[in-house]
Amino acid sequence: MIMNILLSNDDGVHALGIKVLHQELIKHFDVTVVAPDRNCSGASNSLTLLNPLRAQTLDNGFISVNGTPTDSVHLGVSQLVSSVPDLVVAGINNGPNLGDDTLYSGTVAAATEGRHMGIPAIAVSLLGKHEQYYQTAAVVTAKIIKRIQKHPLATDQILNVNVPDVPLDEIKGIKVTRLGHRHKAEMMKKMKDPWQRDIYWYGTLGQELDGGEGTDFHAIANNYVSVTPLTVDMTAHNSINNMKEWMNEVTL
Repeated sequence: MIMNILLSNDDGVHALGIKVLHQELIKHFDVTVVAPDRNCSGASNSLTLLNPLRAQTLDNGFISVNGTPTDSVHLGVSQLVSSVPDLVVAGINNGPNLGDDTLYSGTVAAATEGRHMGIPAIAVSLLGKHEQYYQTAAVVTAKIIKRIQKHPLATDQILNVNVPDVPLDEIKGIKVTRLGHRHKAEMMKKMKDPWQRDIYWYGTLGQELDGGEGTDFHAIANNYVSVTPLTVDMTAHNSINNMKEWMNEVTL
């Protein structure tokens, strides 16, 4: 039986990454594309609550949504596909989603929304801004999906996949990793618009603080694909018992 995949992203329905990934996945699976009508990088898990969502089918069959990556997946699963997908795939993102990036990533959020709706999900990103080797990431993604068919993901997890921007024959292999950490980002930049009013831009990302062996940073730096299982349950389970002890001392 052919797997049904809902494909989305945060770079927008017209982005090169989603087009290349779609072309590779349709060789093996049934794929429906539902993605934002614009670039939504950094949107995280945001929802559109104060305006209606609209969906438009484009000439290439992709469905464009005037919302966020999370909106796109939710609308796609609940209204736009005839049956519940077997897998949600988000990507290929133009740029990495390593370490702390995952908190802000619309790509990771799209995958997370799939898991919230009871569907296994993976997020895929290409480490590079030159858009040279999306095909490498697409082929890697298809191979990982085929393994997922035989080894289903845990119900509280998604996979965060980062692929070096190099030819496929330069990839050394796949490493299962943990998230690394960055130094804090640069402070916001204050500038002036043409009318001399104050405007502000976010500073550049911080450099790796924890990028040692075993991290996603280390794998990518050494030309390995990084695959990091992420838990959707954000509970700090290790802190519960200790917190119960001192929280019981709080009187109301």
